[in-house]
Amino acid sequence: MPHARTRNPSPIPEVTWDTGLKEMNETWKGAIACLGVAVFFVMTIGIIYWQVVDQPNKNWILKGGFSGLIWERRANSLLIQTLSEDKTFVEIDVGNVGTPDMEVPFVRNLCWLNKTEFCYTWDSVAEVKISLEIADDSETECYSMTWTPVHCHVELKDCFSMANVSWYGGASVHTPSWPINDMDVSMQSFRVSDLRDNPSGFGSVLERYFLGSSGVAVLVAPHIPLYVGVQSKQQFCLQTAPGMERMPLQYTVCVGQNIKTVHQEAVQQLSVPFRELPNLNVLRLPFWKLPANVDSGVKVERELRTFSNRLKRHHLGEGVIGLDEHSTSLLSNMDHDYLNGRRRTLKRQTRDLPFVKLLNISVTLSPYLSVDTQQFQTSVQDGTQDYWLSLPSGPQARLVPLLTLWRGKYCVKLNITNPEAINWFLERVGSLHSRLGMEYIILDGGEGNPFKEQALRPPPALTGDEYVGLLAGLAERIGDNAIVSAGTRSSHKPLFIRMSALQSDWSYAGLKGIIPSLLHYSLLGYNFFIPDAVGGSLSSELVTDDELFIRWLSIMAFLPVLSFQTPPWASEDDKVLNFTRVYIAKHQEFVVPLIEKYAEEWQVNGNPVYRPLWWVSPEDPATFTIDDEFLIGDQVLVAPVTEKGVLQRDIYLPNSDFQWQDTNNAKVFDGGTLLQSYPAGLGDVPIFVRKTS
Repeated sequence: MPHARTRNPSPIPEVTWDTGLKEMNETWKGAIACLGVAVFFVMTIGIIYWQVVDQPNKNWILKGGFSGLIWERRANSLLIQTLSEDKTFVEIDVGNVGTPDMEVPFVRNLCWLNKTEFCYTWDSVAEVKISLEIADDSETECYSMTWTPVHCHVELKDCFSMANVSWYGGASVHTPSWPINDMDVSMQSFRVSDLRDNPSGFGSVLERYFLGSSGVAVLVAPHIPLYVGVQSKQQFCLQTAPGMERMPLQYTVCVGQNIKTVHQEAVQQLSVPFRELPNLNVLRLPFWKLPANVDSGVKVERELRTFSNRLKRHHLGEGVIGLDEHSTSLLSNMDHDYLNGRRRTLKRQTRDLPFVKLLNISVTLSPYLSVDTQQFQTSVQDGTQDYWLSLPSGPQARLVPLLTLWRGKYCVKLNITNPEAINWFLERVGSLHSRLGMEYIILDGGEGNPFKEQALRPPPALTGDEYVGLLAGLAERIGDNAIVSAGTRSSHKPLFIRMSALQSDWSYAGLKGIIPSLLHYSLLGYNFFIPDAVGGSLSSELVTDDELFIRWLSIMAFLPVLSFQTPPWASEDDKVLNFTRVYIAKHQEFVVPLIEKYAEEWQVNGNPVYRPLWWVSPEDPATFTIDDEFLIGDQVLVAPVTEKGVLQRDIYLPNSDFQWQDTNNAKVFDGGTLLQSYPAGLGDVPIFVRKTS
């Protein structure tokens, strides 16, 4: 039975739903569309306003007890400031996350559960992790930064501003500057090199440590490949090279009350806790380079006899006569069989011992061996090629020694990772000592990496400056009479280090560079060094400028060791010889006891023996750029003349709480005083001793 349709009892006409909806859409279609567009437009404007106008330019990322880390989005910079924002310790231009034309929005902390860590990932660039480290017994706060590239084509680069900050540390260079703000160094691998061969590179003392006058220290992780560049008066930059390994850029920034405080804390991280003193007998005698240009050991021995007699004749006392590598080789290869060729009485045998054994001499050795020598030919025949840095070659991967230039000759370099090669070298030293009886051994040639020089990948044990560190370990095994020519991460070892050679002129590559180099070495922990010879030794020519010689001598007398290449009797003016006698005596009687006193302090707490003026006045901006005065401990201020033809100079005496007494005339001056046009005659050095109550 069919169903009957129910009728609508309502008086409203029956209309289907589809018809009504269509009529409504037609009516409101335009209005709803306009409303949607308006809402979308308002939301877009709001987001843009929040990002560009309403969002603050500075955002706190981490906060410590007295300092905090700020992200400044418009400049793409990280700032470390006091919490009150009245002092900026450092500004770091983060070149990893954008360009100056592109603002990077405020970053959200992905480690928000931990208030001492900040984590974030910039798309297609790098991941960053920053940790705040606060020790209970420390006066500093440290921010450990690690940038990790997200793919192999990213070049990480962070730059530290020099605006209102004087920076120190890093590496020695051909033309030193104190502070480093006036340097210009192109971006290059941060490793030790020989400045004779690479004058635009980094020199013989290098640490991954930078110190700022605002109370900031930067310590870079030791084992990552690092590039460093310095733009004069603008910034210095740390950089990694892009590569398949995706090496991180890792460093720690520590801040403290002032530059002295933060350095004293940072130096504990820079070296091992236990520091060993070297043989301080090195301080007592001047070093004289033997000016021998001869071709046989017999002639070297004759030159030694003549030079020794001249030292006595000119009343210059005892000294250490230094042989270069060539003279050492000639002397060590002398045939001494004549000593055993005839029967002698005991008295005769004593008198006929080689003359050199009766002298204080130093010899020079290096890890290089010329390929022209019989020793190298023998090693090839004996199959001991692995005694030298080598590369596998051919289908059987036979080792082939790597050739490199050293002092103008093709040489091979000792494989310092091979224990058998080390034993061979030590036996060579022992044989040399029994034959010559030398007082000191100078180990030259640690600088440079033959693999890097030839664009070859070094073995893992010899990446970076590992060779320099291993050579320092070899020097330790030789004994406390070893002197090295390069240092990195080895300031705690009981070794003297020889400074790089300087030009024989008045420039910062010559005499003016002595004090900046002195302060740089000491700041990095290398207090025990042998300076370059009086008058400079970059050239083999003798110094003919008497004024330069005397002014140079008057600075050197206050350094750890006096060394000479030009003998003072080479001058026609007797005053050169007289001043030499005076300053040798002054060094032995006045300076050596001071060094011994402050050497003990360095061993205990790491405070440098030679100190910049800001050490006793760390919040006085006037002390930050003084590069021609220095302190020995906190006790003695030395202000030599470094300008040609000058008989007076301005001298700044630091710390208004101190009083300083001139040792030449007993006059007393208050600290915080600038003495203008203070007299300093030729041969005179203004020396001030801090008065104690």
